[in-house]
Amino acid sequence: MPASSASIINTSVFILMGFPGLDQYYPWFSIPFSSIYAIVFLGNCMVLHVIRTEPSLHQPMFYFLAMLALTDLCMGLSTVHTVLGILWGFSKEIFLDACISQAYFVHGLSCTESGVLLAMAFDRFTAICNPLRYTSILTNSRVTQFMAAILMRAAVSILPVIIRLKFFH
Repeated sequence: MPASSASIINTSVFILMGFPGLDQYYPWFSIPFSSIYAIVFLGNCMVLHVIRTEPSLHQPMFYFLAMLALTDLCMGLSTVHTVLGILWGFSKEIFLDACISQAYFVHGLSCTESGVLLAMAFDRFTAICNPLRYTSILTNSRVTQFMAAILMRAAVSILPVIIRLKFFH
């Protein structure tokens, strides 16, 4: 293989240390971690289900709440397999590509979460300052535009930094 193409392919493996010196306590650590992840997962699913099934909650404030719950759900799902894999003893290593994709999702979802919180603040500001014009300012199409803008900002702003990680030695 030519040297130029060999420098592009990076098959690094990172050893995950977990909590050094506490290996014998990992089964005990995994119980609260698993319980917290299960409660967060079920709670966010319940919030999404209630907002979806209750017609009176089909309003901008609850759409933003649903997007916040979905972001939190995705954040947990992007990290739970690594943490519990270490605690349960399934894996002690992570490949570079998996690490980069996990970093992309963690940082992208953090950016999404901050955008949703900003949109929720704008929603409450509009409801307090312009209560009579609230429904004309925050229409369903405008909420959809906000959500699309938030997702695009998160996906595009994080991507250049994450792509550069692949080419480090």
